[in-house]
Amino acid sequence: MLANRFKQDIFRFSTYKCVGLTVRSLSSLNILDQKKNLSNCLEDLPSKAKVVICGGGVMGAAVAYHLSKRGWGGDTVIIEKERVGQGSRWHSSGLVGAFKPSLAQVKIAQSSIQLLKDLESQGKETGWKQCGSLLIARTRDRMTVYRRMKSQSVSWGIPCELVNPKKCQEIWPLLNVDDVLGGLWIPGDGVGDPYLFCMSLMEEAIKNGVGVKEECSITAVHSKNGRVSGVETTQGPIECQYFVNCAGFWARQVGQLAKPQVKVPLLPCEHYYLHTKQIGNLDPMTPVLRDPDGYIYLRERDGCILAGGFEPIAKPVYEEEIENSTQRCLPEDWDHFHVLLQELLKRVPSLNQSVLHKLCNGLEAFSPDCKWIVGEAPEIFNYHVAAGMKTVGISAAGGVAEATVDEIVEGYTKYDMYELDISRFLGLHNNKRFLRDRVKEAPGIHYGLPYPFHEFETGRNLRLSPIYPTLRDKGAVFGQVMGYERPTWFESVEKEADMPRPFKIAHTKTFGKPHWFETVQREYWACREAIGLADYSSFTKIDIQSQGNEVVDLLQYLCSNDVDVPVGSIIHTGMQNERGGYENDCSLARISENHYMMIAPTIQQTRCKVWMRRHLPVNGSVTLSDVTSMYTAICILGPFTRNLLSELTDTDLSPSNFPFFTFKELDVGLANGVRAMNLTHTGELGYVLYIPNEFALHVYNRLISQGEKYGITHVGYYAARSLRVEKFFAFWGQDLDTMTTPLECGRTWRVKFDKDIPFIGREALLKQREMGVTRQYVQLLLTDHEHELDLWSWGGEPIYRDGNYCGQTTTTSYGFTFKKQVCLGFVQNLDKDGIPQKVTNDYILSGHYEIDIAGIRYAAKVNLHSPNLPTKYPDKERDVYQATRKLHDPTQFLGRHYQP
Repeated sequence: MLANRFKQDIFRFSTYKCVGLTVRSLSSLNILDQKKNLSNCLEDLPSKAKVVICGGGVMGAAVAYHLSKRGWGGDTVIIEKERVGQGSRWHSSGLVGAFKPSLAQVKIAQSSIQLLKDLESQGKETGWKQCGSLLIARTRDRMTVYRRMKSQSVSWGIPCELVNPKKCQEIWPLLNVDDVLGGLWIPGDGVGDPYLFCMSLMEEAIKNGVGVKEECSITAVHSKNGRVSGVETTQGPIECQYFVNCAGFWARQVGQLAKPQVKVPLLPCEHYYLHTKQIGNLDPMTPVLRDPDGYIYLRERDGCILAGGFEPIAKPVYEEEIENSTQRCLPEDWDHFHVLLQELLKRVPSLNQSVLHKLCNGLEAFSPDCKWIVGEAPEIFNYHVAAGMKTVGISAAGGVAEATVDEIVEGYTKYDMYELDISRFLGLHNNKRFLRDRVKEAPGIHYGLPYPFHEFETGRNLRLSPIYPTLRDKGAVFGQVMGYERPTWFESVEKEADMPRPFKIAHTKTFGKPHWFETVQREYWACREAIGLADYSSFTKIDIQSQGNEVVDLLQYLCSNDVDVPVGSIIHTGMQNERGGYENDCSLARISENHYMMIAPTIQQTRCKVWMRRHLPVNGSVTLSDVTSMYTAICILGPFTRNLLSELTDTDLSPSNFPFFTFKELDVGLANGVRAMNLTHTGELGYVLYIPNEFALHVYNRLISQGEKYGITHVGYYAARSLRVEKFFAFWGQDLDTMTTPLECGRTWRVKFDKDIPFIGREALLKQREMGVTRQYVQLLLTDHEHELDLWSWGGEPIYRDGNYCGQTTTTSYGFTFKKQVCLGFVQNLDKDGIPQKVTNDYILSGHYEIDIAGIRYAAKVNLHSPNLPTKYPDKERDVYQATRKLHDPTQFLGRHYQP
């Protein structure tokens, strides 16, 4: 009804006076319909090029621009199936904001903003205006988000200011602030014109030698020996060494043109832009207004208001039906737009008196997790993807293109891109039905409240361990990682409850003490004082083998630790890149002389295989087998785990026969072939049992029935997280990344510099050892924080030393033994100019620390080494297994097998 009334009102062509603004009609020729043809395009395709870029939009233009700046212009060709800038200029918001969900994305956005400014300073048109942006809040939780952003702004170098409702209205006079609690003013934000930006980048690239071929389509991407070798087009073939998929909306379909197909999981949904006609006296520097609680944004464009938003439930479309940019413009759907229209009229009531120019329904493609898709494709080397920019391509293009070109030219980028890397996906993420469900949910993440541990509700129940139904009926509440359903905690279940129990998804809809606190506390203490049972099935499991000694040589080259250990040993090691950063952090069990089983983080399933495959001997002497789905992994944790397992196996489990950090193949119950690892990844005593799937339920039932007398308890991921954070254990993807080295996180003793085979990154680490580190991994315990009442630390908070900013937290949790909030993070020694200086243990220990949580600083005690936690059941094995090494000899307790 409201939509109908609005349509009637805004089509009245009389003049209105409202809040001092005069509404008038626009001339027939609108500036957004103006376009120009790109000059100096190629008439004929070259037969060879070094790089072929598919897509002449702002992303492809930015990649070409950066390549040309590196001297590769004459070796680069852009293939555009229509004409450069052909897409409708009505279907873009042009919003450019620096705040993003992570530091890497912030740096990328800042790089893009700087490129816009640089081009403008050179007299090139980009539409850039630094008008600032105002984010408003209707709820207390949203204001908490803004206070957290304000705190993080110190780390990220983004000037901003918290403002009250009165100030919000001063910044945006047309704003209705009746229900507004406050806002965040970001003066450095702005807007740009993606079309002008694209054309300016393209013109500069052409000047520097890049060839652009319009009205030409890619029909196939060829590879040879696993590497890009050329492309087929509608106007002939081109031999090339690199291919960059910048096809945006069509990136998924372009991925399917390669052999093997490259999976680019994107699917479009309808996206709306409401344009008014010109409004009198509207300041050209009117800031961008974002009202995420209403899912909407507004900006000034050419004297008009452009408004849009990200509705909570989007409307997906199958892209096969869309063959050109014109077909991306769909008929308006006022009923679907209604939820945004209501909020727009509520926030800016004078819009009801404005004259509508048009409501544009333009399709935008989204990824399954609503993040950009960047990096080298797992399927083909030298095939790069830069897509999934959603509606903010202009704020991502410059930085993403820079990172892509870094990888092409240098082999690596200065940004830590793992969270955006295309290798974060599996084949299931590219399933069309999965995407169609997930894309309904993805756009809403833009303006949803970013509560901790976000979980999607679509695309669930995909990868399930054989014990999943039993765990569900025992009260498991699930989170999803790489498609796997993983228990996060276990609710109490009445014995007479109906079975099967309904599937439940975890949620944490607070920034303070979560509702699952007491449940996780109970599970935590089971692991420390009895027995906890956890499902580790999602962990990545790779068998690495060879006929001869080739597998040992390969792993010695890939791993910074010494993997040539006795059969039956487990080695914990990093796989470093050329800069010494972590490409993988894993455990290797030596099954036999030429056979290792690698256990890696769940999110590494694609990534670690790609890294190893890139370095495999060309003669095929070493084979990799992904056995993740072949084994169910059950972890039993706690002081009585040896007693329990001894009752189920004939193998001697005494420390002399089965020491800590070793492997044995056991019979458990009636099952055989169980790969048992004497470790837990949390620092607690226990075992991880890798069970062939057909035996999983049998082994589980035996563990539960036999473990009753020991008080066995089901435990979820959150309890395990708390255990490892208290024990100061770093995890890849949370604390460790491609920019972090072992020397920075207390793991120098796991780096064997004197191996016969120099490992990747050795020279960088030797140099760092000589020069000293400029940041160090620490554990911080909040000493004046009240966990019942105060907001919690959830990661990303600034750390202050003696009142000065010095770093950020990474992973956090409540420490149930410490009875304090525990934060892990990195501390730097920054001089007055913000330049990192050498960090020493004395420097770390001599400071007074605080952590800023949403604007309030809490005092913190710092630890450099794994603390010795008090326990009812002390054990020399457990005490010696620490995340960071002090001056002691572990062989004093465990003999030659101990190889952490």
